[in-house]
Amino acid sequence: MASEKMLQLLNDQFNRELYSVNLYLSMASYCLSEDLDGFANFYRVQAQEETFHAMKQFDYIHQVEGKVTMQALSQPPAEFSGLTDLFEKTIAHEKEVSRSINELVQQALSESDFATHTFLQWFITEQVEEESTMHTLLKKLKMIGDNQSALYLMNEELGRRTFTAPAA
Repeated sequence: MASEKMLQLLNDQFNRELYSVNLYLSMASYCLSEDLDGFANFYRVQAQEETFHAMKQFDYIHQVEGKVTMQALSQPPAEFSGLTDLFEKTIAHEKEVSRSINELVQQALSESDFATHTFLQWFITEQVEEESTMHTLLKKLKMIGDNQSALYLMNEELGRRTFTAPAA
């Protein structure tokens, strides 16, 4: 069983994941409004991943005899100054998620809550992948610059991305 403090922190993280879902759907909508359906698909898949993360946390909270408490979510931004801005904001958001997961790990260690510590290792690995992916895509966008043909190809590439739930 997790401590009350740990349960509160896990609940806060669960709600952060739900905010991430909304943020990435907002970003997908922005991309669609710019006729970038491949980029929109990329962000829709991101939203699906964040939903998976939230539900993984939802289930864990109940496994350790806690209860999920829904919180009000902040409204995500809806306007961006372009794709570079979009990905810079995505990276900043993913870094914030990494920071909050690291705080959870630190709390789990300070409480000798090894079950929660073990559970959180999956999220640490996931965050390394998330940040790396976003950095790579931002570098590609900067390489592309104003080359519309290259942007078209990147849009097509991102349009082929699908969500596959990780194996348990």
